[in-house]
Formats: sequence, C-alpha cells, structure tokens
Amino acid sequence: MKTTDYITVTIDRLPRGYVFTYADFTNEVNKKEAVIKALNRMAVSGKIAKLAKGKYYKPEQTVFGRLQPNQFQVVKDLLEDDGKAIGYLTGYSIFNELGLTTQLSNTIQIGRNEIRPVLQREQYTIKFIKQKNTINKENIPLLQLLDAIRFIKKIPDSTIASACLRLLSLLKKRSEKDMATMVRLSQKYPPSTRALLGALLDEAGIFQYQEALRKNLNPITTYKLSGVASILKTTQKWNLI
Repeated sequence: MKTTDYITVTIDRLPRGYVFTYADFTNEVNKKEAVIKALNRMAVSGKIAKLAKGKYYKPEQTVFGRLQPNQFQVVKDLLEDDGKAIGYLTGYSIFNELGLTTQLSNTIQIGRNEIRPVLQREQYTIKFIKQKNTINKENIPLLQLLDAIRFIKKIPDSTIASACLRLLSLLKKRSEKDMATMVRLSQKYPPSTRALLGALLDEAGIFQYQEALRKNLNPITTYKLSGVASILKTTQKWNLI
C-alpha cells in the first residue's frame, strides 16, 4: 500500500478531534519525510487540520464551523511521556470541570515539575504552573483540587464564598485515604493553601489533620480572602481574614 493510501485509511479510522503526528504512522527514518509531505498535502486540501508544527487533527465540521480538539488532545504530548504522567491540566479548564465557574478560556494551564516557556497552538495559549510534588495519575485529581484552593482568588466569574461552598462539596466526596494524601501533598504548597484547606476540613467536620496542617504555619501571618468568613466558621483559627 502506498504511503498516502495507508495514511488516508488510518486517518479515516481516527475519531474526530484526535491529535496526531507523523510518528503515529511510522518510526522508520526513511519514511518520515514521505509521511510529513503527505500530511501537509492533506492539511492544505482540508481533509485534516494543522494544530501546530508537526501536529494535526481530524476536524469535525458543524453548521457553526470547524470544531477544535478538546484541550486534553491539544496538549496531551505535554501531559504524558510513554504512558507516564509528566503533567496535568489545571487552572481555568479544571475550574470549569469542577463546577467552580461556568467560564471557558483559551488559556490552557498545565501543572508540571519542570515548567516551559509559553506556547501557542491555534487559538490556545499554553502556560505552565510549577508543581513541587511528584505527579502521577493517581494524585492528579487531588493536585487539581489543591490548585483550586491555591488559586481561589483567580477563579473567573466566581466569589471566594461560592468557591468555598463548591470546594466543601467536592472535599466531602473524597475518601479518608484521599484526605490524608491531600494533606501530605499540601505541605509543598504555600501556607495560605494549607490554611484554607484546614478551614475547609474543619467546616466539613474532618479534624484529624489539624496538627499536620498547622505545624508549619506562622502564627502571626494572616491570609486575606474576602468573604471567606461568611462560609467557614473557623477562619480566625486559621488566620484567614
């Protein structure tokens, strides 16, 4: 089968919005150039769309125009390496997914141990947030929750009070094991994150982690979170004002 025919058949089997590169078709160096040329020709013809240099996707056409790939597809090469998690979606897209805001953003934020310069892929601006904890597939949902607590002031179209109410609901659904892991992970977050987590856990009736969360907090440092006292009863204990 000719290279172009093979690529065409393979792409026809891919789901709409799936992002791929030449490496999805061949690992043979002598065929790489032929595959790249074939993909670029298909992009020019409109059969596939180009996301960024060397990255393509199978577009879905609607009456409103061409749909973009979902955010995971856009940045999946920055989240996994050979099946191992090296990053995770956080920030605006996760605030929406967690029900903390209804707004969507063209900025994609990624938590990683090693951050990179800002990237642009089609209409998306990709930014990186330093994560000091080891990242694995099991702790990503907990890191996303901790990031929401850390950046609670930056959640768009939301108040701190409404965000706290939603976070309380999300924390109550977590297992005891998850809570213990979150408290451990929070030790590498800013003190303000640990203080707010402590107040949220108090409100949820979970008291066994108070000492672990308070031990590295400066007793004379305060953390300003406007409106938090209207939702959480123990803000004074955690120096939240």
